[in-house]
Order: sequence, then structure tokens, then C-alpha cells
Amino acid sequence: MKFCNIEVENRFFLAPMAGVTDVPFRTICEGYGAALTYTEMVSAKALTYKDEKSARMLHLPEGRKPCFAQIFGSEPDVMAEGARLAAEISGAEGIDINMGCPVSKIVGNGEGSALMRNPKLAEEIIKKVVAAVDVPVTVKFRKGFEGGADTCVDFAKMVEQAGAAALCVHGRTRAQMYTGLSDREAIARVRAAITSIPVLASGDALSARACHEILNETGADAVMIARGAEGNPFIFEDCLRWECGEEVRRPTCGEILDILVRHAEAMVDWKGERSLVEFRKHALWYLGRLSGVKHYKVQMSGVSDLEHLKAICQAIREEDPAVKEA
Repeated sequence: MKFCNIEVENRFFLAPMAGVTDVPFRTICEGYGAALTYTEMVSAKALTYKDEKSARMLHLPEGRKPCFAQIFGSEPDVMAEGARLAAEISGAEGIDINMGCPVSKIVGNGEGSALMRNPKLAEEIIKKVVAAVDVPVTVKFRKGFEGGADTCVDFAKMVEQAGAAALCVHGRTRAQMYTGLSDREAIARVRAAITSIPVLASGDALSARACHEILNETGADAVMIARGAEGNPFIFEDCLRWECGEEVRRPTCGEILDILVRHAEAMVDWKGERSLVEFRKHALWYLGRLSGVKHYKVQMSGVSDLEHLKAICQAIREEDPAVKEA
């Protein structure tokens, strides 16, 4: 299929996640079938200040699949310059504007989902970013801001008219954070109202069955998979099997441990062995798919070197615990 005039292999994309969708994780998910990925969200203002850490977050390796660089901020001119720099630094196929992050620190600065309370400012940001770059610009936002808010259709129309090449709706309000259920009906209403650009669906894409139900019930062009991929990059392969009418295959304990170790090795190669502290969350997500490994999870939560991590995995491998259903 084509997404923003970019050839992509399928309808299953890896969503941007702060502290998660770095180079090693994106590469692993691509290997299991993710057709398009997004970087972690990067501060546009930090880019304009020449922050090296922010620039490094935008690194895209050779031989990758299409990737969009996601930026956040609330000042139109700064966002425009940040987008220009993000496109230049990364060579990404597109720029995504974060207007959905619900985290208090981001919202408190008027960024992320806070922009849903100020559509005029959001519109100005989109227009300036579109004018600043030569690649497609997309926007990710939520159903609304307040608990009972349902402003996504009007907001989506503004995003479309402002010149975005595509949009993604997360079916929760900012007040919900990640609790409760994602409102698929709200996403479907956005899809019905938006006719000229693709609409992506986000929220509760936790299994192959859920991903296909989301696509069928909303009419979305593609689904963004976020938490469903944490510790489970196999979900992309599952989605492709489901789409072909094939049986979804549950990975073995050995396969889960193999990918855990490979992911850890990639992290060390990319960021050095100190990054294993950052990797612990990934390791615990992988181990969360196995039954009866609580004592190993306690050990893994303190791991700080690769040999220790591998030793823990070998001990688990020898016990060969059962794999939970995804």
C-alpha cells in the first residue's frame, strides 16, 4: 500500500513511544514485519539548541524501512525550525507532530495533548511545519482532552485543512491517560469525516485479533501498535499471519529469550553497556510473557552487564517455562 506517497509493505506500523522506539527496538520490529516506524518524540526546541542527545535519537540506520521522525513543542516558529532540522538530521521519510502525549510534564508546557485545547495554535504549528519541510507531515492526537471530551472530529478536520498528509487518532482522552478502553467509534467518526488523507488508528492494539478488529470497526487505513509490541515484536508477524488467514503462532520460550538477548546486544552496540539499565524494562516485558519466572524478573531488574543478563536467560532456558497467550 501507499502511505503519504511512500511504499509500505502492510498496514501495521510501530507507534512512537518515548524511551522505547530507539534504533535497536525499531530494527527488531521491522524484522518481524512492522512496515513503518516512528522515532521517539524529540523536542523541537532542543534541536534548535543543537542538543546532541536529541539529534542522536533521530539516527536512522542504513537498510531500514520507512520511518517518520516525531517532534513535539508548542511554539510555531520553533516547531518549524525543529522539523527542518529533524528532517535534515534523520533523512526520515516524514515528520510527525505529537499532539497526543498525555504526560503531565509535556502537557504542563502546553505541548502534546494540551494543543487539543488550542486548535488555532495547533493549526498554526501544522501550517508552519508543512511549509518548512519537503517531506510529508502527519499529526497524532487523542479523542479529546477532558474526561468527557469528544473533539477529535473537529480537530481532525482542522488537521486535514492545515495541510497534514495523514493523521492518527488515539481513542482515549488525555484525562484517561492509558486507562479504560480506546473508543473505536470515535476513530470511525474521524475516518468518515476525513476524505482526502489517510487516517490511522491507535489504542488497545494489543494482539493480532485486536489490530484487525480495530481496522474493521474504524475503517482506518492502518493501525499504530504501541504497548502491544513491548516485549512482543512478534505481534507484527502475528498480524500478517492473521491477515493471510493463517494461524497465529505462539513463540517458544527459547525464541523469546533469543530475541531478548539479541535486543540487549543491539542496545550495547548502540549505546554501550551502561544502557542495560535502560534496557531492563524491555527485559521485564519479554519475561512477562513467561509463566512462573518472578524470581528471574527480580534478578533481571538489577542487571547491569551483558554476561549477567545472558546467564539469567540461560537459567530460564533450562527450566523452559510455559509461554502465556499474547
